[in-house]
Amino acid sequence: MKQAVLEITGLNVEFSTSDGPVEAVKGMNVRVERGETIAIVGESGSGKSQAMMAVLGLLAANGKASGSVRLDGEEILGLCERQLNRVRGRKITMIFQEPMTSLDPLFPVGAQLVEVLRVHAGLDRKAARLRAVELLRLVEIQEPERRIRSYPHELSGGQRQRIMIAMAICNKPDVIIADEPTTALDVTIQAQILELLAGFQSRFGMAIVFITHNLGIVRRFAGRLYVMRAGEIVESGPTMAVMENPSQSYTQMLIESEPAGHKPPVAIDAPIELSARGLSVTFRTRGGLFKPAHELRAVDGVDLDLRRGETLGIVGESGSGKSTLGRAILRLVPAAGTVLFEDRALDGLSPSALRPLRRSLQIVFQDPFGALSPRMTVGDIVSEGLLVHLPQLTRREREQGAADALREVGIDAAARNRFPHEFSGGQRQRIAIARAMILRPRLVVLDEPTSALDRSIQADILALLRRLQAEHGLTYIFISHDLAVVRAMANRILVMRCGRIVEAGDTARIFEAPQQTYTQQLIAAALLGDIESIGTTRA
Repeated sequence: MKQAVLEITGLNVEFSTSDGPVEAVKGMNVRVERGETIAIVGESGSGKSQAMMAVLGLLAANGKASGSVRLDGEEILGLCERQLNRVRGRKITMIFQEPMTSLDPLFPVGAQLVEVLRVHAGLDRKAARLRAVELLRLVEIQEPERRIRSYPHELSGGQRQRIMIAMAICNKPDVIIADEPTTALDVTIQAQILELLAGFQSRFGMAIVFITHNLGIVRRFAGRLYVMRAGEIVESGPTMAVMENPSQSYTQMLIESEPAGHKPPVAIDAPIELSARGLSVTFRTRGGLFKPAHELRAVDGVDLDLRRGETLGIVGESGSGKSTLGRAILRLVPAAGTVLFEDRALDGLSPSALRPLRRSLQIVFQDPFGALSPRMTVGDIVSEGLLVHLPQLTRREREQGAADALREVGIDAAARNRFPHEFSGGQRQRIAIARAMILRPRLVVLDEPTSALDRSIQADILALLRRLQAEHGLTYIFISHDLAVVRAMANRILVMRCGRIVEAGDTARIFEAPQQTYTQQLIAAALLGDIESIGTTRA
């Protein structure tokens, strides 16, 4: 047996809440040998991420951990902040699920990467900057010399996640904890990122703890598998043995979960809910003494029509302009072109003139933690829109509305007095959906609404979205890199690349007979379901 670089024994994690203590992890035992990859899988809220946060000493103030965590034989659970800083970032590091909350919005990403290299690797500023550019190139960031000056909000979700991966690998740690590291990435980039991690692992002998709900990736990437449910390990063993012959019905359910169904066509006489012509978004950066001005056309002349009750899927690689297009439609970013909502022009309206329409035009963001105030309870977050748009409601009516909305998305209404950090990533996304749906909008832009959810929960959320759409005549713009989900949800699909629509058509036609090579590549990667090029010898 190889030496255990990380050994977790009897780990318990508990949170103190106004509703009483909540046990997130119960008696967890995990052994990670040097140079191997293990995977921890389970539904949202099973305790996967909170267990690893406890390992790194990153629990919220109301959380406490007990048990044992040994790194290279040294007990690290319960160390003080100063002692933990000796090992965090140097010997053990984490790639977080939600990169926007891990990157400082006030500093360019390059400056943040340089700081990590200077603190933990002891490089001077010039050497650290050269190394930072090299790392950005390794994680497939285009134009790294320019992107090193970009701020987090100027990058797509996938690009931000690649920055986090660069930070994690820069000091060649003994252990990388990867918490859904490919969640924000499209299928073609997933393979590249996993190959990159595997290459570094092979070269430097790093161990990887891979937390994910994507069992296709687990099958190719991890040598051993731990299955968690309600805070406990319910099954473990070699990955292929567990996948091919699971002993627990829960594990079997996870393996068999996959988006299913299709969106019925809308009536051919359904009115046009939204129309856009020549929609373009250009981002400009001001030049400086040593920095030239730069112009990026993120959305380039997009035309679209959307009928009432229809779901339009928008797919493409990270940075293709999908999310920017959604924001441009809702006038959340400056854009050229014309947008008509129910025959009313939105372009040219002042913020005060747009405000009455905001109730009808809602968005669910890709990064739920960044969109939820950490200082508000989830009940107040969900009911905030009622306070703005329906001020005549009493506090009791708003609280009841929040409770009903939370129940609709599968969150216990009794949890409305808890804060966002007390929920898993998938639960936070459901809270974000509840916040949008409580206003009963007519058009909803869903920007990767299931990207943080495991497959079993995705099915519930998709069913919920379908039901709400049928009951209230909602119109959806569904943005995603997960083509399996888009195929189950959308009537029509737009394929975007470099800000332009390269192909459009009915969902069945796009999947069965794609015309463009780029579309064919996306679909081929998605339908494989697995990462073909990743080795499986991670013992």
